Amino acid sequence: MPKATNLPAYIKDNTLRIDASPRGGGIEIDASKYLRIPNARITAYQNYLGGGLLGAVCASRNFETKDRTKIKKTVRLEVALKKYFFNITNEGQDEWSEQSYEQNQRMPQSGF
Repeated sequence: MPKATNLPAYIKDNTLRIDASPRGGGIEIDASKYLRIPNARITAYQNYLGGGLLGAVCASRNFETKDRTKIKKTVRLEVALKKYFFNITNEGQDEWSEQSYEQNQRMPQSGF
């Protein structure tokens, strides 16, 4: 059985760009090595809703696959990336820093 990948370490080592602040932002990673899909990129982003609130962390990708194993790995990596980004944007916040990732995912994605 292959060794499990440490996803937070993979994300950190394969980050292409990051723009994180208490008002949201985004992170983009190269997912090519993990998924074995050339030029695969996954982005997690978070919108500012106003009033000190951040929306749910969302994810997008620049590829599609029909391979079930790669779909499962993609979903696993997307969730790990969303949690990773949530932890960055939630770090050192005020009363909203008590919000868990699960609570955040129940927030709207956008204020519009």
